[in-house]
Amino acid sequence: MIIIEPPSCGSSLVFIGKNSRGQWVAQQQNGLFGGLFVSRANAVRYALFENGHHPEAIIETASPIELDMSASSFTGTDIADMQPQRRVA
Repeated sequence: MIIIEPPSCGSSLVFIGKNSRGQWVAQQQNGLFGGLFVSRANAVRYALFENGHHPEAIIETASPIELDMSASSFTGTDIADMQPQRRVA
């Protein structure tokens, strides 16, 4: 199990990665915002805009990530199941 600690800056985590169809996804930890993108650069740009320009709060996942805009989409167990590939910053 991997435990992801929130960054000390106070902003929430944003996960980026590819979905099962090869599209890039950016999804806020609590599902409050997210979107589909044609490139990684666009997903990162969106994540930075939405999280107040905190690159340390953006995590790229190695496992596929599907866009789910329900407010409870990312619970603690979902985050533990994600395999972070690297921090974007």
